[in-house]
Amino acid sequence: MTVLVTGGAGYIGSHMVHALLDGGESVVVLDNLSTGFTWAVPQGVPLIVAESGDQSRIPALIAEHAIDTIIHFAASLVVPDSVRDPLGYYRNNTVNSRALIETAVKSGVRYFIFSSTAAVYGNPERVPVHEEDPTVPMSPYGSSKLMTEIMLRDADVAHALPHVILRYFNVAGADPLGRSGQSTKGATHLIKVAVETALGLRPKLEVFGTDYPTPDGTCIRDYIHVSDLVRAHSDALSYLRRGGASVTLNCGYGRGFSVLEVIETVKRVADVNFRVERAGRRPGDPARIVAGCGRVRAILKWQPRFDNLQTIVAHTLDWEEKLLAPGVRRSDRMASGPT
Repeated sequence: MTVLVTGGAGYIGSHMVHALLDGGESVVVLDNLSTGFTWAVPQGVPLIVAESGDQSRIPALIAEHAIDTIIHFAASLVVPDSVRDPLGYYRNNTVNSRALIETAVKSGVRYFIFSSTAAVYGNPERVPVHEEDPTVPMSPYGSSKLMTEIMLRDADVAHALPHVILRYFNVAGADPLGRSGQSTKGATHLIKVAVETALGLRPKLEVFGTDYPTPDGTCIRDYIHVSDLVRAHSDALSYLRRGGASVTLNCGYGRGFSVLEVIETVKRVADVNFRVERAGRRPGDPARIVAGCGRVRAILKWQPRFDNLQTIVAHTLDWEEKLLAPGVRRSDRMASGPT
């Protein structure tokens, strides 16, 4: 049987495709290439360019490739953008997901793994935040993901669609083997932005908000290495195949770092100082969010390998330097990938 990875040409999705192939799985990628890249899809893996909610094409795709599992990454994911364009986020993240879930049910897909987010918690009442804590999103992005979680649970009750919902905390890093990494132009991920600034690709780094109720006044986040995150997806698939019941799980390491701590780590690992400016808060940003992650370890038997901020930064730096290989202009590297 075959695994369909939506958003498989993007940052996390491409890492998932490599992990599945490494495990001997048959894989098909579906991506609209709005933020993904054809070069990020490994050679020999079918790439279908379409929307995840395209109900005129996906049923035939599922039948043609004997797809029994969907791992759904495809989504818009920048919190401030979702505040500016809420309807666009609900269309791409919620409406398309509704259509994909319906297609999965009608096509007899056996398992569904959904890429959700810690943004569903909003500004949590307690830290670390646990899966049973209130979900009060502060942004349309978080709301759009929470709506999909609800639809998936209801579809399971009505139609028996076993699933795992993984709530990501802050994903960073790159494949240790150098096969993939965060390559989106104008990305907003802090570690990537800081590394790009260290390499001279950005003139400065802005810190959005320095008056939060945290020790140094900047936001605190739980950063998880992308390779450990996709390992959790592989473990989730094994769990479902063993007959595991549908479940919602946090994906983080259980400890947080402030924005200023991350910046200092990047400066230390890159051995470069760079310009940092303070700016106002961004809408939709909670002050502090850290994962309560005991459940994912207990249920999926998940064992992270890269639980170290310096390692995450070093892998990000390696990837950015690979993208800047001689002969690859910055304007071209996004289209063609690293040499």
